[in-house]
Amino acid sequence: MPTTAPTEAIAHYESLAKQRLDHGPAWLRPIREQAIARLADLGLPTRKHEEWRYTDPARLTQTNFTLPSDRATVTAEQVARFAIPDLDAHTLVFVNGRYVAELSHIGKLPEGVTVLPLNDALDKHRDRIEPHFAEEGEPSSKAFTALNAALCDDGVFVHIAENKQLDKPVLLLNIMAGTDEPTITNPRTFFLGDANAEGTIVERYVSLDDSVYFTNAVAHVEAGQGAHLSHYLIEEESPKAFQLSTLLTEQSRDSNVDSHTMLFGGELVRNNCNPRLNGEGGDCLVNGLYMPTDHQHMDNHMRVEHNAAHCDSRQFYKGVLNGHGRSVFSGRIRVEIDAQKTDAKQTNANLLLSDDADATTKPQLEIYADDVKCTHGATIGQIQDEAIFYLMARGVDRTSARAMLVYAFAAESLERMQLEPVRNMLGKMILHRLPQGDMLEHLLEY
Repeated sequence: MPTTAPTEAIAHYESLAKQRLDHGPAWLRPIREQAIARLADLGLPTRKHEEWRYTDPARLTQTNFTLPSDRATVTAEQVARFAIPDLDAHTLVFVNGRYVAELSHIGKLPEGVTVLPLNDALDKHRDRIEPHFAEEGEPSSKAFTALNAALCDDGVFVHIAENKQLDKPVLLLNIMAGTDEPTITNPRTFFLGDANAEGTIVERYVSLDDSVYFTNAVAHVEAGQGAHLSHYLIEEESPKAFQLSTLLTEQSRDSNVDSHTMLFGGELVRNNCNPRLNGEGGDCLVNGLYMPTDHQHMDNHMRVEHNAAHCDSRQFYKGVLNGHGRSVFSGRIRVEIDAQKTDAKQTNANLLLSDDADATTKPQLEIYADDVKCTHGATIGQIQDEAIFYLMARGVDRTSARAMLVYAFAAESLERMQLEPVRNMLGKMILHRLPQGDMLEHLLEY
């Protein structure tokens, strides 16, 4: 049943939160109570909030989402449909937000590496989880991170000890299935690497049907001194789904974190990314591609915080929009007064494939240091007739020429990914969204 105002939605979420208060260890209860109080304080956003000006959250807040039941079952054959070809991974499967051991295969882990469903880790690793459970993130996402803390039911804990490495990626496969009523899930991911640790985690969100639901995911990545961590987010939600994902990263001295986000599904998607470079010599890459079509709306909200000197950050986000698809990119680089010798670059490029597609881009710099190198650039355009003519002059038909140019534009996002099986799968997914994609797939020998 729809609500009529965010205040009614808050009351609804407060009632859901009461059902979650005793879920988990005793130390979690006051955190949940504080989170729902914080949500009531903050309120849910409306378009009057500047950071939501171009994305109408009413589509998200005017639905009474319920907590998922235990009824959904998913078979191994259904899980196999979402296997990433050639990817050897420690795999955890979640159905409607809850870990399913019999569908997962974590396997043998290297010495010094811990991979656990969150509910198994809450007591064993309280010291590493508790400080971050109430993490708020940047201002525009605080209400939803609070909602996640209040309602979180499950998730994952990955920890790599000092000087240790993950031998293969950790894959989190989140499957939504058979929800009769609109439901909300609040997965939480903790990906922690101590000094000089190395590892990769892949979060994939898929659906077996076209249910209406809301995924409110929060991932916390913490890179110790000299650590190198990679995070992938692949979003393929139901065409009627809402997803709000928030990635919070904390980096120590000389650490390196790269984030890769691919948005394909969902009706309304909001992707918040908030790296914080807290130690000198840190480096972060924020890479992404979004492809809204029909009436999909995809909003990418970046905030890179330089809090220490001699750090580098690179943001590369691209959009390919078709049909009545709409996108928003809001990117802010904030450089604090002590973050001298910062080198930061932000690029957002959008390709419109139809007259009805619409892209909004809003790059921003907020700089308090005086010895920095910061740049940003943004473009919105269509395929140039000259480029199509160039290919047609070499015997390529117009449709194929157009597909080649679109793929070349989008594939630049893939080139920054080190994980080859994921890169190849995403390349095919891009091709399948293009006319003549099969022909290109053959030529590219995927």
